[in-house]
Amino acid sequence: MANRRCLQTLTRHLSYLLSPNPSLCSLNSISPQILTPVLLNSINTLTSSPKCPQVSTKISSFHRHFSSNRPSNSDEEEEDESEDETDYDDDGDDDVEGLESNSEPGREYTPEEKEHEAAEIGYKVIGPLQKSDRVFKPYEPVYAVIQIGSHQFKVSNGDSIFVEKLKFCEVNDKLILNKVLLLGSKTQTIIGRPILPDAAVHAVVEEHALDAKVLIFKKKRRKNYRRTRGHRQELTKLRITDIEGVEKPEVAPILKTEKKDAKKVAVAA
Repeated sequence: MANRRCLQTLTRHLSYLLSPNPSLCSLNSISPQILTPVLLNSINTLTSSPKCPQVSTKISSFHRHFSSNRPSNSDEEEEDESEDETDYDDDGDDDVEGLESNSEPGREYTPEEKEHEAAEIGYKVIGPLQKSDRVFKPYEPVYAVIQIGSHQFKVSNGDSIFVEKLKFCEVNDKLILNKVLLLGSKTQTIIGRPILPDAAVHAVVEEHALDAKVLIFKKKRRKNYRRTRGHRQELTKLRITDIEGVEKPEVAPILKTEKKDAKKVAVAA
């Protein structure tokens, strides 16, 4: 067994001894139990060759090496691995910074981005409502089917609807709902394929509110697992002011004198 160990150590260090610049620091890792007279003589014969410089076989101190430690002759490999690790860590930091930048809740939008996102939802912000504006009109027998986000609504002049909260608009802002799917009146009905490009529905933002609370309860029997959560959906209240793109029939006003004459005739009969 001792001879086998000697051969293993010799073969391990042979490449370093025969190299032009041998790293003889690895000889310090030889344990004193392995150093036998035969091993010392073999080392002397190998180092006495003209290819290898003179090496002193005196080992001043012995170091204990564990299986988890790497040999001291792999300094270059350790440096390369450390560089790779630092590069990997830097990449990870960049990824984390990118995620943080993408997940910023208070990100500022440019006017073009605001207009684009609002158009995807189905509305366009005109501006705040002025005191001189007369947007509220009497009822007209016209209706429209509009789409806001993923929901559809049938509206008429003067109706109020609740939709999911609309971004980039404040209370008393005037909106144009441009995703009109259908227009109808007493005389005609216009169906879009899927949208009517020349139709528009005007509305005013009245308030931003919260819907009633919805409770979500989860339970797993015999597992001591119960979870209760609440959710209140954010809503925006819109008041429909005008519908454009369809012929509006004229509404004849009812006169009060005609009603009185009809009552007198009924009493006389």
